[in-house]
Amino acid sequence: MRAVVFDLGGVLVDWDPRYLLRKVMPGREEEMETILADVLNHEWNLARDVGDSWPDAIARLKAAHPRWADIFATFDERWAETLGGSHDDTVEILRELKTRGLPLYALSNWSAQKFPLAEERFEWLDCFEGIVVSGRVGMVKPDAAIFRHLCETFGLVAAETIFIDDHEPNVVAAREAGIDAIHFQGADALRRELQARGLLGHGGPGDRPPVGGPGGPLAMR
Repeated sequence: MRAVVFDLGGVLVDWDPRYLLRKVMPGREEEMETILADVLNHEWNLARDVGDSWPDAIARLKAAHPRWADIFATFDERWAETLGGSHDDTVEILRELKTRGLPLYALSNWSAQKFPLAEERFEWLDCFEGIVVSGRVGMVKPDAAIFRHLCETFGLVAAETIFIDDHEPNVVAAREAGIDAIHFQGADALRRELQARGLLGHGGPGDRPPVGGPGGPLAMR
């Protein structure tokens, strides 16, 4: 394998709108869950991820659900508070792969208007040689087009690429595109999957030469 591609939310980033909504709706847990299920749900967020305007979308929500207008406004203005932080165990794996010289990329469904908030917060994004953000390219996972875009943009060979994602439909779509995809179910399981592929050793960082270095797989091309 010549490259590893990470999803961000759920794999490296702990994102949950409840982190914010519990602050602005204290004691209204049932109502909050109704909003998340019926309004600010996966389909609504996916539309933002494909590039739909946040201001326009929030305006439509306020008109359709005026009793929650203040909540929607706060959700937009304080969206950064939906980011709980990094999944540190997975970030550790990312850094180990970087140390071994593997080319690393990210492919994420994320709003172009909100992604700069992540860029400001997560310094480990510098580990990636390239990042495809759905809202910037107008395509979202699990559409096959975004996997083609990823490979064409960075010159990746699908059969020589590993993709890691916590959302199973994205994993299935990546496999259909010829990519070796891993369904992320925690850092420990991911480490075992990468060890089985020979990309991480069993004794911690530094127990094998970097990819492309003397004796590394790329030396045999």
